[in-house]
Amino acid sequence: MTKNLDKEGFSSIVDDYQLFYVDLWGVVHNGVSLNEEAIKTLNEITRKKKDYILLTNAPRPNHSVKSFLEKLGMEKEIRDHVFTSGEAALNYLRKHFLDKTFFHVGPPRDFDLFTDFKKNKSENIENSDYILCTGLFDNHDKDLKYYKSLFENNLKKKMICTNPDLIVDRGSTRELCAGSVAMVFEKMGGEVVYFGKPYPEVYNQSFDNKNKKILSIGDNLNTDIKGANLLNFDSLLISNGIHKNEIEKNGIQKTSKSYEAICNYVQSELKW
Repeated sequence: MTKNLDKEGFSSIVDDYQLFYVDLWGVVHNGVSLNEEAIKTLNEITRKKKDYILLTNAPRPNHSVKSFLEKLGMEKEIRDHVFTSGEAALNYLRKHFLDKTFFHVGPPRDFDLFTDFKKNKSENIENSDYILCTGLFDNHDKDLKYYKSLFENNLKKKMICTNPDLIVDRGSTRELCAGSVAMVFEKMGGEVVYFGKPYPEVYNQSFDNKNKKILSIGDNLNTDIKGANLLNFDSLLISNGIHKNEIEKNGIQKTSKSYEAICNYVQSELKW
């Protein structure tokens, strides 16, 4: 049974855990502004001398997301806890694909992910060794059919996907993410290597989490909560995020069951 924390607050469970994985987009900010209650909660976690990681499925290196958060007004002490799916992917690419040519699927703002090996970027998908997917092209950001024709003759190439999220809400606008493109590739028979939640690599790279009692906090059942379930962490779902309408219509139990995910706790927003 999922326990609702709206009355008792996050403070009622904080002492039960040693480490917190906290999602950024949908919990700490909405792509436009910071959630002040979440910021207060992070400061209280620090005051309790507990560890936390701001674990995000952002297809860019840590420093890029930290710069974005600075523009939103986040203090350095909090920004220093950031670890991105892009950083995890970058570590993997440096180790295994440094000399391979790639075709980039995603917007120009993600170019800083591959600064170290930009000379290997191919303008032609047919001439590449692998496909690096960080999102959707700006001029095809709503049209998944475009990607079917793009991938049709390139399914033997491996795809590296740096953000498994299918969708995200930027303020009040819903946008497709890299995971939606990767799903097209996968359904066509292609092989995808994912970096980010719910896959274990990003958790294990971000912090030494062995033998710790862990709570994962996020608004996405497919990534934040399933990741916690796969790694046997407890989980807290923020219900005013990506699944808000579903939860209002069907309730938390039915909604989480439809995603085959289990939540220990639910809270409308992360609040102390």
